[in-house]
Amino acid sequence: MKLKNLLIVALTAISVGVGAQSLSPSTKWHWDKGTIVVETPERPAGQEHVLGLTAPKMKTVRVAFVGLGMRGPGAVKRFCHIPGVEIVALCDYVKERAEACQADLRTAGLKPADIYSGEKGYEELCKRNDIDLVYIATDWNHHYPVAKFAMENGKHTAIEVPSAMNLEQCWSLIDLSEKTRLHCFILENCCYDEYELNTLAMAQDGVFGEIIRAEGAYIHGLEWFWDLYWKDPNDNDKDNLHWRMKYNMENRGDVYATHGLGPVAQCLNIHRGDRFTTLIAMDTESFVGKDWVKGKTGKECKEFRNGDHTTTLMRTAQGKVVEIQHNVMTPQPYNRLYKLTGTKGYASKYPTKSYALSSEAMKGTGAPKIDNLNAHGFMNEEQKTALEKKYYHPLQRKYGEFGRNMGHGGMDYVMEARLVYCLQNGLPLDMDVYDMAEWCCLAELGTLSMDNNCAAVTFPDFTRGYWNKVDGFKHVYATTEEETKAEADAKAYTAAQKKVTSDFKLWTLYDAVKTAKNPKAEQKKYEKALRKAKQALQAYTK
Repeated sequence: MKLKNLLIVALTAISVGVGAQSLSPSTKWHWDKGTIVVETPERPAGQEHVLGLTAPKMKTVRVAFVGLGMRGPGAVKRFCHIPGVEIVALCDYVKERAEACQADLRTAGLKPADIYSGEKGYEELCKRNDIDLVYIATDWNHHYPVAKFAMENGKHTAIEVPSAMNLEQCWSLIDLSEKTRLHCFILENCCYDEYELNTLAMAQDGVFGEIIRAEGAYIHGLEWFWDLYWKDPNDNDKDNLHWRMKYNMENRGDVYATHGLGPVAQCLNIHRGDRFTTLIAMDTESFVGKDWVKGKTGKECKEFRNGDHTTTLMRTAQGKVVEIQHNVMTPQPYNRLYKLTGTKGYASKYPTKSYALSSEAMKGTGAPKIDNLNAHGFMNEEQKTALEKKYYHPLQRKYGEFGRNMGHGGMDYVMEARLVYCLQNGLPLDMDVYDMAEWCCLAELGTLSMDNNCAAVTFPDFTRGYWNKVDGFKHVYATTEEETKAEADAKAYTAAQKKVTSDFKLWTLYDAVKTAKNPKAEQKKYEKALRKAKQALQAYTK
């Protein structure tokens, strides 16, 4: 039987091409009564779980950005507005894209960042000893190698989604986090959207009763975006498809599950009292995908691995069911579904933000009294407003208004400000490396299911036995005294950074290097001023 499994994996790997990444050659599985059982590797000797992992408090979070194409520049801009952050370095394959992000630092009055570029530019960046956090927003193929190298060089990582493309990468990052005791944070911004945070607060207070079913999705027609994605010169992209379309053509499964899955997983306390145990996946044929490739290349597309629409059904150890959908091909309104079905109520975000609650739902919650409440229809606007006012999430109260001014509904800024808050206060991060693995593994597990006639597939236990040791998902906060001090230190550092940048004329000297006939001489002047500025900065913030 084991030999048969190895042959199936090998043949599948050959059929999807060398560039395919949804399937891991190292994944071990076997059949048991018609179910594919994916094995959980033993925890290496000397490693311990990282549930509740903390790092020493960081008075200043020194961050470097790798990947400055579509998502990265916005992150740089937002970090310029988070107190107590120093942007140390900017890196992209294309040097000009990294240089362009300096404009946001200049506008904010912060000192220039060092620039890295090229295929391996991130390696020199990660070897520096003055970086705490590497923020990774590259194409999907480079999320894992950059994160791995950063953690091997002692850096915490924050990785755009999907943070890992297959089980092999998931397990590698888990082992690195457990071995190094470094954070590996999945940048799942949808967990910080206003509706998701508010309904999470409701769920935690029992408004919906026991949540028994949830739905999530990423339904977003990308027809206007395909040619805007980067074309990796090392990706053998002979048909000029650019990386994201090429990835969808070569790989099957829900390759972008985390926007839909992350928020509902938190409501269901996944690996904090419950865990996913089994999934079944189905997809449609590729109609739109194949047609797009044909229109682009002028050739018939004989094989397009990913279906236009993929549906994954999952069951948990506690008997809950989650449905996740993925469709970036057909013309539909943007939709993440986000539906919660509970024993006392129901929440649904799309197409309109709505709630339906039973007459018993509000008892004992301390929420405002709502008359004539039943679950046969959605709450009216007055009722909904009263409910949302009661459960307006503390993170939205703290960061939401400013975040909305930064675009994307504010969820990116809320996520990043909260990440920095946790690092500055030495707290566990909201999402750990096990969340990353659970939310990213649907690609490989779904592929195994669909490649085997939509068979049931078991989830490995990414916590390796600790999934029920934590009692529910919670955002952790510092005491008022600790928080006040951390915020004061953060504001003082940012003010001092702006002062030394101005006092030592760092941007004037930086620009002089670019325009000088003798750039080496001007570079020496800039570096001398930069050293003095850093010394002054340290003196200001002692």
